[in-house]
Amino acid sequence: MHKLLVAFTLGIASFSTVQAQSNSELLVSLNSGIPQTQGVAMVLANQALAQKATVRVLLCSDAGKLALKAGESTPLKPSNKTPKEMLQGLIKAGAKVEVCALFLPNADMSPSDLAEGIGVAKPAEIAGYLLQANVKTISF
Repeated sequence: MHKLLVAFTLGIASFSTVQAQSNSELLVSLNSGIPQTQGVAMVLANQALAQKATVRVLLCSDAGKLALKAGESTPLKPSNKTPKEMLQGLIKAGAKVEVCALFLPNADMSPSDLAEGIGVAKPAEIAGYLLQANVKTISF
């Protein structure tokens, strides 16, 4: 009977952990232009999506180049996908991807230069998002 009670308690605890994870949100802030750094950011964002988190990616500085229609990036092992391809996969899987408000004007570009599915972040909206209790952040 004691073993059954322990198993039941552990089962309930596991269920609540899974439930809490499904309400999690992750903001990935990526500034680096280094392909491996970009790649690990994409891999972790993809893993968070697979674990039912809501994922939002903010690209700025050198990482903003991933958001452009033009340009290529370096394929990474073991998947042989580029960070840009990984980013497109995140968008297709439901992640919200934006460039920071400073990227386009300082790169002499406009929203028409962005790849499909990528928008321009509004600072007030990002600040409000960051202040939500269920949002975790990771920066690269």
